[in-house]
Amino acid sequence: MKALLSSKPVLWFLFLFNLVVAVAAPFVVDGSQGVMTAVGMGVVSLGAGLSLLKGRGQTQTHAQGQGQGQRQGQRA
Repeated sequence: MKALLSSKPVLWFLFLFNLVVAVAAPFVVDGSQGVMTAVGMGVVSLGAGLSLLKGRGQTQTHAQGQGQGQRQGQRA
């Protein structure tokens, strides 16, 4: 389950879907229930967005490390 939730397509879906619901909830549902729905969905969207950014940084770091390793191998 962890591998599924950390895949990029699932994270993008969670980010975008929950963001849309968070924006629309106060207009669709009245009162405090709409506000709490917006807050809950916003938190999930924020978490997915942060995971996307975190994964992006790791991918760039990993790619840079591989490039440096290849350059060092060529020098030897």
